Amino acid sequence: MKRSLHAILCCPVCKGELTLSVTRESGEEILEGTLTCPACRVSYPIEDGIPDLIPRSTGAGAGCGD
Repeated sequence: MKRSLHAILCCPVCKGELTLSVTRESGEEILEGTLTCPACRVSYPIEDGIPDLIPRSTGAGAGCGD
């Protein structure tokens, strides 16, 4: 994913800001890393340059608002 994309991404659950942790990049392209929602305490992986923002079913009592 392009580094500039981070500015427009939000948590798919609560629409809050995501923090970015990069483990591998090439120029402006982030190849591996994690997007994390501090409010929900949920992490979304970035693999092969593709952020996976599909919310996970984490069971009762987990996520925002609980």
